[in-house]
Amino acid sequence: MSRLHSLDTNILPYSIRRHTAKASKQGPAIDLLERDDGALSVKVLQEFYVQATRSRRPEPLPHHIAAGLIARVQEITLSILNGALEIKAAKGFSYWGSAIIAAARALGCRELYSEEMTHGREVERVILINPFR
Repeated sequence: MSRLHSLDTNILPYSIRRHTAKASKQGPAIDLLERDDGALSVKVLQEFYVQATRSRRPEPLPHHIAAGLIARVQEITLSILNGALEIKAAKGFSYWGSAIIAAARALGCRELYSEEMTHGREVERVILINPFR
């Protein structure tokens, strides 16, 4: 398996936050996004785009900036869907978390950075890492 890493949706918004109580998470989030070995799922990009551009956000990103953040991406396919359903049934994750893990696995990622999943747990040969620990 390659040394690619993937990111959960909850990591991306920290890269664009300003002047919040969680500003200390901005540096690690940006560092992960700037690495050349990163990959994302379409699901993660969709959720990030909606959150980053919503009009109620204090400083919403313009469409052209949010859309320009696309990097190495895993499409949502029937295989990813089936893999997510298998992970959900076997490991007890939500469907959405399972879909992110299935996409990371399909991309060949060894690491998945997530603030919400259990740090250090290995699922389907993907290690879950909380970058803010």
